[in-house]
Amino acid sequence: MGIYEDITAYEPFNEQERADKKTILHALESDPGCFERSSQAHMTCSIWTVDTAMERTLLVYHDIYDSWSWIGGHADGERDLTCVALRELEEETGVANARLAPCGPGGILSLEVLTVDGHEKRGAYVGSHLHLNVTYLAIADERDPIRCAPGENSGVAWMPLEEALARSSEPWMRGRIYRKLIDKLAAMKAADA
Repeated sequence: MGIYEDITAYEPFNEQERADKKTILHALESDPGCFERSSQAHMTCSIWTVDTAMERTLLVYHDIYDSWSWIGGHADGERDLTCVALRELEEETGVANARLAPCGPGGILSLEVLTVDGHEKRGAYVGSHLHLNVTYLAIADERDPIRCAPGENSGVAWMPLEEALARSSEPWMRGRIYRKLIDKLAAMKAADA
């Protein structure tokens, strides 16, 4: 199955995901360029990375957002977003041995449409746009070495899930996205118990 079929089959966790699923599917149906940054609304992916006990998450201090945040990036033409997510994890943190955890169709953990305000990146202005985001869950060994990615982030750290919420300076991401991901992890752990 491809990403369109995976998202179609994905069962939203809440109202935010129900609304955002429709937006993402509409873009996939109507904009053949949505995997490229040149589209106003373009495909991205994130990788919520946790330890084997699912009690700690790996975050980066994102220089543009000036906040501790999850890991992710642009599709840049690639349609296999799982490959993009794992590549971004390695590029942004040095973690190379993570494994994707089985979640929804195609491994999808969650869906989000994220607004991005205009900003400077590498000396050039980037206009406001939308990230049509697919999030995956990775399990990694927190004893593996980690490192920063200069120009992208200035910190990489493992932290307890609730601390991750507290250290994010982005209220919407903290309350709507990271809280959702933590709640989904709790539901997954309860189902496995």
